[in-house]
Amino acid sequence: MTFSQLSHLECGRCGAVHDSERPQNLCAKCGSPLLARYDLAAVGSSVSPAEIARRTPDLWRYHELLPVRSPEAVTTLGEGMTPLLPMPRYGERIGVPRLLMKDEGLIPTGSFKARGAAVGVSRAAELGIERLAMPTNGNAGAAWALYGARAGLAATVVMPVDAPEITRRECVASGTDLYLVDGLISDAGRMVGELVAASDGQVFDASTLKEPYRIEGKKTMGIEIAEQLGWRVPDVILYPTGGGVGLIGIHKALNELRELGWISGPLPRLVAVQAEGCAPIVRAFESGERESQYWANSRTVAFGINVPKPLGDFLILEALAETAGTAITVTDAELLAELRQVAALEGAFVCPEGAAAFAAARKLRASGWIGGDDEVVVLNTGAGLKYPQTVPVDAPILPVDGHLV
Repeated sequence: MTFSQLSHLECGRCGAVHDSERPQNLCAKCGSPLLARYDLAAVGSSVSPAEIARRTPDLWRYHELLPVRSPEAVTTLGEGMTPLLPMPRYGERIGVPRLLMKDEGLIPTGSFKARGAAVGVSRAAELGIERLAMPTNGNAGAAWALYGARAGLAATVVMPVDAPEITRRECVASGTDLYLVDGLISDAGRMVGELVAASDGQVFDASTLKEPYRIEGKKTMGIEIAEQLGWRVPDVILYPTGGGVGLIGIHKALNELRELGWISGPLPRLVAVQAEGCAPIVRAFESGERESQYWANSRTVAFGINVPKPLGDFLILEALAETAGTAITVTDAELLAELRQVAALEGAFVCPEGAAAFAAARKLRASGWIGGDDEVVVLNTGAGLKYPQTVPVDAPILPVDGHLV
């Protein structure tokens, strides 16, 4: 049995074909992200949804549609197949009774970044890479550090000094070389680029979309949603968008499933959710632009979506256009209020980025863009426990001999 049906790499902008059997970063012709392409005819003839249902419940159940050639090369901590939970009380409150949450907070390392790390690290090790370097807003660096440690790879991670403290500790625990920069992820990215350039090929740049396989791990969210719904798709998927890899990946996955004939009909309307303090995709979408402009002085409590200029912005905007989707901003005050509403009504302590997507669902329902009968999936991309500062505690302290009555 062929483990992967990976065929080649293709530039997402100019279509140039690249060899998938050696380490690759950006397109050699135009400098854009590369996308993994598969022999879908071979996939369709070798596996069926019924067979997939009998496999281990992790993301590797879709291995024909993933880039790792050998099962021995798989680096895993059990990632994938996170629950798709009904949210009836909160859904009723906002007027979306068919609301579901894909809860990525339950995945290893506490965020959906583990999906990209599992596949990206596995493929990097398979191709002979020994040291990775990447900038991060926190969770991706933590995930790649830990999965890199499991695979025996060395890693250098650079993150803003005000990134979530827990993600820093994950990096340190794994033995990763961690550096903090008094700036944004774009500043960290410049430093990583300089390190890679000076390394004479000894350090591989694993930055967002500068290697082609992180997106393949993220796309499994889309495949899982379809499988969990009985190989059909919802009407709307809301995704908190920084670098946008998950949104691009979900769109890619659903197109692959439709070509395989495993799903049919229109694709879900995709929604890119951004914070008001950092909204380059929303600004570009509303202006009808095909790519975004750098967002100066960006800032938001939803740190994971504080990305001033996504490298894959044109792919995000294409996904929105092709699915009749939209892009929307929420304020920090709105997302923090929604975080508490979701926890109070559903018992789910979501991350601030996930809370932004819930706030967007409320706003889009109020405007009528989401209908009362629509089936809607919100991506909660991480565990709220990784962001304890979002919920300050002001509780009375009782003396040891105190009473509540």
